[in-house]
Amino acid sequence: MTFQFIHVTDTHLVPPGQTLYDLDPQARLRLCLDDIVRRHADAAFVVITGDLTHWGAPEAYAALRDELARLPLPVHLLLGNHDSRPNFLQAFPQAPLDENGFVQRVLDTPAGRCIFLDSNEPDVSWGVLCDRRLAWLDAELKAETDRPVFLFCHHPPFPVGIRKMDTIGLREPEKFAAVVRPHAARIRHFFFGHLHRPICGSWLGIPFSTMRATSHQVALDFVSDGIVPGSHEPPAYAVVRVDPDHVVVHFHDFLDRTNTFNL
Repeated sequence: MTFQFIHVTDTHLVPPGQTLYDLDPQARLRLCLDDIVRRHADAAFVVITGDLTHWGAPEAYAALRDELARLPLPVHLLLGNHDSRPNFLQAFPQAPLDENGFVQRVLDTPAGRCIFLDSNEPDVSWGVLCDRRLAWLDAELKAETDRPVFLFCHHPPFPVGIRKMDTIGLREPEKFAAVVRPHAARIRHFFFGHLHRPICGSWLGIPFSTMRATSHQVALDFVSDGIVPGSHEPPAYAVVRVDPDHVVVHFHDFLDRTNTFNL
């Protein structure tokens, strides 16, 4: 039987009544959730891979909590570089934490183990998986070596060619790779956010994917240096379908109505 879940990323909520790059991130998220409920209410869960808010404001987390309360399915939240761990935990006090207080957890599902990582490092834009976070990951990967694994993080551990974004990826990615590499054969997919672009490929032989945000986007620009090239391309979420012999990731531009018709 197919196991299905929804991947959302980079919601970037701001306090209600404010806008971000001439957009209302909360209204965008509301439309995203409405579309998920209408089309995919049978999914096992929704995962949001970080940058839940843009400035880490308490009011933005409260707005996020209110929006997510409408969903009839579980939601798993990761932190990104724009997030504030203390303010997040104030709004979501039941969020699972590891023994060191990081927003990390394992979710066992019929499809395998989902491992959610916390790469947030206060006051910087790049990601960090410190020795404590990596030790936790190492232990979880070694706990059940016969089960498939799905990894989730905010920051990618490799460059993608968009120059400014490559400077704010995961720091010391070789340490992360050293923990992951012995288990690469059973890691079926790696999901992340941060880049605001539809990108897929492989890392250490592990398939990965990310996609556009529900808010603003990053333009496909391999030339500009020193700036993040922004764009207003359509927002998206992903529908992930897992079967024993394959994983399929559908990117859905939920606001796009371009030339739709019946075949």
